[in-house]
Amino acid sequence: MSVSADTYRAGDGFEWGGCRGVVELIAAEGASNLPYARHQMALTLGWHIIFACFGIAFPAIVVFTEWLGHRRGDEVLTGLAHTWAKAMGVLFAAGAVSGTLLSFEMGILWPGLMDRFGEVFGFPFVLEGFAFFVEAIFVGVYLFGWTRLSPRAHMLSALPMVVAGIAGAFFVVSANAWMNNPTGFRLDAEGNVVGARPWAAMFGPSTWPQFTHMWLAAFMVTGFLIASVYAVGMLRGRRDRHHRMGLLIPLTVAAIITPVQIGVGDWIANTVADNQPAKLAAMEGLYKTTAGADLSLGGVYVDEELRYALEIPHGLSLLIHHDPDGVVPGLEEVPPDQRPPVNVVHIAYNAMVAMGTALLGLAAWFGLVWWRRRRLPRTAWFLRAVGVSGVAAVVAMEGGWVTTEVGRQPWIVYGLMRTEEAVSPAGGLAWGLAAVAVVYSMLTFFTVVVLRRLARGRDTLAPQEEGATR
Repeated sequence: MSVSADTYRAGDGFEWGGCRGVVELIAAEGASNLPYARHQMALTLGWHIIFACFGIAFPAIVVFTEWLGHRRGDEVLTGLAHTWAKAMGVLFAAGAVSGTLLSFEMGILWPGLMDRFGEVFGFPFVLEGFAFFVEAIFVGVYLFGWTRLSPRAHMLSALPMVVAGIAGAFFVVSANAWMNNPTGFRLDAEGNVVGARPWAAMFGPSTWPQFTHMWLAAFMVTGFLIASVYAVGMLRGRRDRHHRMGLLIPLTVAAIITPVQIGVGDWIANTVADNQPAKLAAMEGLYKTTAGADLSLGGVYVDEELRYALEIPHGLSLLIHHDPDGVVPGLEEVPPDQRPPVNVVHIAYNAMVAMGTALLGLAAWFGLVWWRRRRLPRTAWFLRAVGVSGVAAVVAMEGGWVTTEVGRQPWIVYGLMRTEEAVSPAGGLAWGLAAVAVVYSMLTFFTVVVLRRLARGRDTLAPQEEGATR
């Protein structure tokens, strides 16, 4: 007998046969480690993902700005691109440290996961390693090639860096998507993995919507964060062209991406509804299976009821089924020990939606004024809004990842392995958490110091330097 992971769902009553006693023993030994492992993984992932966004999106923005500068013969734009390239190098180095720690943590904190399913979903991590090395090589070529290569050769050298950053993100997200919807293998009667198909595992039902959502989020986070720095500078009286273009270019990128991201959000919500109904119910705080379910905004989940929420009649059914009377399964369909922590998921999801909606409003404000008058809005309130938009974008992204990861609980592999069954039973995880917190605090401090010192100067590439090797 074998069980296909393509059709398995939580709550089907599958037993792991002879492995069950061993798994329960390991789970009991590791139970006390679970909070430390969870907090360490949350800290590492939550910190690293911000730098990952810059690794995905920043190279493309920098290269576009350099191209625009050369095309127009504009030293302000080429100098801006040069400054951003240096910042990109600093952020890439910091992200490399945090990403390396994250890769080690998969084996150190969750040996049960890697031991049982590593042959299925470990392949994307190998490919991500190759992508990382390619990106690292060409980041170096790009940084040191400013005055050593012709403009054309210099910009062409950046293309592998851009492609490798996007590819690396795809490989990591595909592994996470597999944990949400495991495919590409079968389980035998004893619960052992057989017939592993790593390529099929990479392209499960959640891979493309989750990757697209993350890729667009990277451009939003990067664009709004960069624009927010220049908006603060303009509020302090620096209204020169350097600051205007430093705000305009990344803000335009983020403003274009934002409405597209809202549409992709509908796609990923439908994917969750099809494959993880318990997560969707937690996102909406929906206990009872309901036809014509309302869309809930805000509120607190207490005693199997969402209270104090603003409800849009039939909104959830319309969003998921495109039918105002569609049936949405509630948490009552799931055994209590298989439900995610509802308030954490619901509040994180609402934070993501609220910040995304606010950023959509900012993008509309900017777009409307630019369309009508070909300039930025002149009110200080616009600059204040842009000044906080970077933080809002980070909050939205972090809220989305909390929804994705906590909404999968109590499963580390949805429907097949509980998180406490995967955690390491070894001692000392509390010390590991403390060490990671110290390392990341120091890394954050030095990264901020270097970026602030970089921001005090301004790059201007002299014409003879730009054309030195033409």
